[in-house]
Amino acid sequence: MVLAIIDPTATAQAGAAHAASLATPLTTLAGTRIGLLENTKRNAAAVLDVIGHALGDDEDAPRLVPFTKQNFALPLPDDLLEQIEANCDAVIIGVGDCGSCSASAVADGIMLESRGIPTAVICTDAFEVTAGAMARLKGRADFPYLRTEHPIANLTPEQVVERGTSLAGQVRSQLVAGTSGA
Repeated sequence: MVLAIIDPTATAQAGAAHAASLATPLTTLAGTRIGLLENTKRNAAAVLDVIGHALGDDEDAPRLVPFTKQNFALPLPDDLLEQIEANCDAVIIGVGDCGSCSASAVADGIMLESRGIPTAVICTDAFEVTAGAMARLKGRADFPYLRTEHPIANLTPEQVVERGTSLAGQVRSQLVAGTSGA
């Protein structure tokens, strides 16, 4: 019997808990710096890379800034959070494809949003309960994380390209005001 959900972000105090509102979406991706925050899960970096490149099919493509969160179940370390804040206009977080990494990805997204950084968090549908529970725990039951079919880890390189390409429109919609996902 489950009595409580353990908050893997309990030590992250700076702006993480109970964000009042979402960050203001970007008006365009042109000329922006988009962070690709991967969590070391298998295929996460590859999916984020495909998404990032699919967002920039024109001459004013965003600059992609890759980051790696070394422990997928813990909150963003302060030094990494500072680097993201200093170098990104928006962030794509992925990929939540287990219970602890999905919860942590949502908590990180809520923290970044509370600091004014538009964020697209990607979790697989098998962990909607865990991701949703973290959003409620953080006071943001309505947090709009993106869902994709489970799993990501077992995809072939061709399937990674297909999945990332199919997610790019949803990510764009999450980050840019007035757009709609494909």
